[in-house]
Amino acid sequence: MRLATVRIGGGTRAARLEGESLAILEPSDVGELLAGDFPDSSSSEHLPLSQADWAPLVTRPPKIICLGHNYLAHIREVGAEIPSHPTLFAKYARALIGARDPIVLPRTSEKVDWEVELAFVIGRTARHAAIHEASEAIAGYTILNDVSMRDYQYRTPQWLQGKMFEKSTPVGPVLVSPDELRGAEDLVLRCEVDGKVMQEGRTSDLVFSPVEIVSYVSDIITLEPGDLISTGTPAGVGQGRKPPLYLKPGQTVRTTIEGIGELLNECVLED
Repeated sequence: MRLATVRIGGGTRAARLEGESLAILEPSDVGELLAGDFPDSSSSEHLPLSQADWAPLVTRPPKIICLGHNYLAHIREVGAEIPSHPTLFAKYARALIGARDPIVLPRTSEKVDWEVELAFVIGRTARHAAIHEASEAIAGYTILNDVSMRDYQYRTPQWLQGKMFEKSTPVGPVLVSPDELRGAEDLVLRCEVDGKVMQEGRTSDLVFSPVEIVSYVSDIITLEPGDLISTGTPAGVGQGRKPPLYLKPGQTVRTTIEGIGELLNECVLED
């Protein structure tokens, strides 16, 4: 199954992909769909895919939890040590944008970087989840670009301030159920800037898998339907290049993951 959130009628609605169209559902977004009781999944309203205005997959997630240093190749790229525990940080809902929305480059940052990531959405409550229980908490997988303002990120040892800028983080376009992706164990993920491939990796290079992340985080805080978790980025970030490369206004960033789809976002300077 493939779910999405689209802008329609002055608001947003959850939708289910059916061939070349979207069946518009009652909930306002995928998060509400997962959290609520909506036994009637039928729909008489359909929207052609070509007309979809993609909203963030979950517009108001209860939590956005992200990982750093979770791909072996990226860890080597930045000269870090392999972590013994997941490196966690957070984002907030105001950072999220849709799959075709512009990435806003802040007027205060000159070092804006790309990071293609496999993300997933929690579909059921999880607390102190064992590994076999953690897999049941994952509703599906999506794409997230953890656009990072490196000059802010490295002002202190804590990364949060470089990760939470408004209108910087595309997520979507769809949520794909785990059965369609074999648990996302070995998917190709790629990031291009103006058609040039900057990142290409496989999810088999992850240090901590999605189910391990769920189990670990659920020992810290209760995970609930609609929570968005992003798993980290592979090698090829702009900060790691010699000389470093950063995003500029007018550039287009394309991030793709095998079996899920793509995010396509133009970079615009903050007004």
